[in-house]
Amino acid sequence: MSRALNLDAPQEHVLETCIKHKAAITQIETLVSGGTRVVLKTADAAAIIARAYKKQIIGGPITRTPSRTIHA
Repeated sequence: MSRALNLDAPQEHVLETCIKHKAAITQIETLVSGGTRVVLKTADAAAIIARAYKKQIIGGPITRTPSRTIHA
């Protein structure tokens, strides 16, 4: 299982859920297309959070926020 999840939930809610389940986060970002992308530290943690958000997992392509700009 991938450690990255795209969820149809606000970033604050995802953070609270990860704290509640003691799931360590490697990276978290708000998606341009709506929702939150979270990368968990372990596959086990990702599985726990995936179960918590089973009906809110975004499938298919998403639009992410660029994390850095490229200078020409």
